Amino acid sequence: MDAALNRSIAMPTSAYLLAASSVLCWVMVLFAGVLRIRTWTKAGVVIGLGNRDTLPAAGMVAGRSERAARNMLENLLIFATLLLAAWMAKVPEEKLVLPAQLFFWARLAYFPTYVAGIVYLRTAFWAVGAVGTALIAWAVLAG
Repeated sequence: MDAALNRSIAMPTSAYLLAASSVLCWVMVLFAGVLRIRTWTKAGVVIGLGNRDTLPAAGMVAGRSERAARNMLENLLIFATLLLAAWMAKVPEEKLVLPAQLFFWARLAYFPTYVAGIVYLRTAFWAVGAVGTALIAWAVLAG
């Protein structure tokens, strides 16, 4: 217990938010896959255990889930790369926490908003996450 507590204290908040963002991405991808192949049905279980060479057409919600998960993968790659560059450049943690929080919380709100089809709010959440990423880029590139 003490080792786990010490590790959590030593981990920078931005690293915790990167890990949380990665878990969020994983959940999004899993959710999209479950919806696409309908794993709650017998046919879906068979598809899920197979090679998935032919998939059923994505319904509206499954399609939105897939697009939102893909968007998260694309944005997480940029966010994570810039955050790693910031750590390598020894950007102070206090310059990284707020942008990382913006990214995580915006992406957390983005997914259900996209799946629900709320277009303008979805775009606003995307933009907030992009601002978080841009702030990290600025911290790295501006020195």
